[in-house]
Amino acid sequence: MTSESLDIWAAAIERTRKACPGTFEQWFCSIQLDHIAPGRLELAARDEFVRDWVRDHYLSTLVGAIEGLAGGPTKISWRISSELDTPVCEPKSARPTQPPPPPHSREPSSSRPSIRPPSPAADRRGNELEAAPSSRGASTRLQAVRRTPPLKEVLNPKYTFEHFVVGPSNELAFAAAMSSAGGDGPRYNPLFICGGTGLGKTHLVHAIAHRFLDQRPDARVIYVSAEHFTNEFIEALKSGKMDDFRGRYRRQCDLLLLDDIQFLAGKDQTQEEFFHVFNALHEADRPIVVTSDTYPQKLQRMPERLVSRFTSGLVADVQVPRLETRVAIVRKKAELEGIPLSDEVAELLAQHVHSNVRELEGALIRLAAKSSLTGHGIDLKFASQELAAVAPRRQDQVSVQDIQRAVCNRFSLTNAELLSKDRHKSVAFARQVAMYLCRQRLRCSYPELGRSFGNRDHTTVMSAVRRVEALRQTDPQVNAHLEAIEQELASSSD
Repeated sequence: MTSESLDIWAAAIERTRKACPGTFEQWFCSIQLDHIAPGRLELAARDEFVRDWVRDHYLSTLVGAIEGLAGGPTKISWRISSELDTPVCEPKSARPTQPPPPPHSREPSSSRPSIRPPSPAADRRGNELEAAPSSRGASTRLQAVRRTPPLKEVLNPKYTFEHFVVGPSNELAFAAAMSSAGGDGPRYNPLFICGGTGLGKTHLVHAIAHRFLDQRPDARVIYVSAEHFTNEFIEALKSGKMDDFRGRYRRQCDLLLLDDIQFLAGKDQTQEEFFHVFNALHEADRPIVVTSDTYPQKLQRMPERLVSRFTSGLVADVQVPRLETRVAIVRKKAELEGIPLSDEVAELLAQHVHSNVRELEGALIRLAAKSSLTGHGIDLKFASQELAAVAPRRQDQVSVQDIQRAVCNRFSLTNAELLSKDRHKSVAFARQVAMYLCRQRLRCSYPELGRSFGNRDHTTVMSAVRRVEALRQTDPQVNAHLEAIEQELASSSD
């Protein structure tokens, strides 16, 4: 690693620390830099849960700063290791300002294991938790104890209802989340929030936890990913602590927030245990909120009895936001981060990134980082140049013909059929989808698109774009078609 690369890393870490001061050290004491070079960043995490949490909540800020300095996209790779030689931060428990551990937990300093950052699933009442076993085996493992911080310290402080931008694509999920947190209106139990990556599911779940704890500070709230729930279950089985596990989830829980339920696919024993946890909480009228990347009925290798319980409450989907909502999201993020941003630049960002809110926010942070490091203001010219430098392929290589070809492949049509005067329902719909994608991705004018689609009138193109835009918000099948075509276009440009 060169000194220049290390300087870039240090600057990016410092920006990330300032953006999330309350929780940065708790997580980055279990993250290590393995290697950094132009276009490449290699990181190590103590376990999968830490990796996923850092990737979901910090990586966009970190990578945005790196790419702003390096002037190009950066590819991220991870490895998992229980032993980190040089973590980014020193664990808080190792600092002299912290009280020493109780006498029964003391070990020689050379053999004391590193301590993990707290899990969002931790008991906020401060129960002592054992660190994960060392990879050297249970027979020789050493255990350390620490007092888990309140859940409030683990939740992202910016993920609140006040900071969530509501639009037609997410208004149902937002209203239902408010009710689950104790707001006005009926409370649906369970609440099942589904949607693609980076569209705001995690934001809503954090917001529910924040509001619930504001109203009931002593409430026992468990926020956990399905992967971590599985790991806890396996560890409880191995250590013979199933009574503690069941007590924690079935009796000592006032609100359960479970992220990424699709991870339980095919895990029969874990599914069985979660089924009983669900029943116990539901019968006690304690709220359950579950998130997924797909609708309950489309979950793979999930027992019907669980699917039926997910659908017994309210299923609220989060769709890709419309342009107006994306502009509002950019403005809100800029306001929260203190980034001066004109309306023209906000609209440019919203037009450039249209499928993922997390990617949209990352693009804004990347611009802000480059602006701060170079001293250049974020004007329209600067933003256009930076966005083009980060994703030149999307602008230079994807054409109207590429989109028409991808749509024909998706709907099993020929290009002649797509451009013909045929008004058969299936052909007309495919044509409308192609027009919509050309308008969204290439920002072609309506008359120009009309000429590209068999010399059609521009009002026909306008009608097609509006129809597909509306269907995308209400019809999951249309959204699936669009996502599949987007993926094909992305893969073909690599």
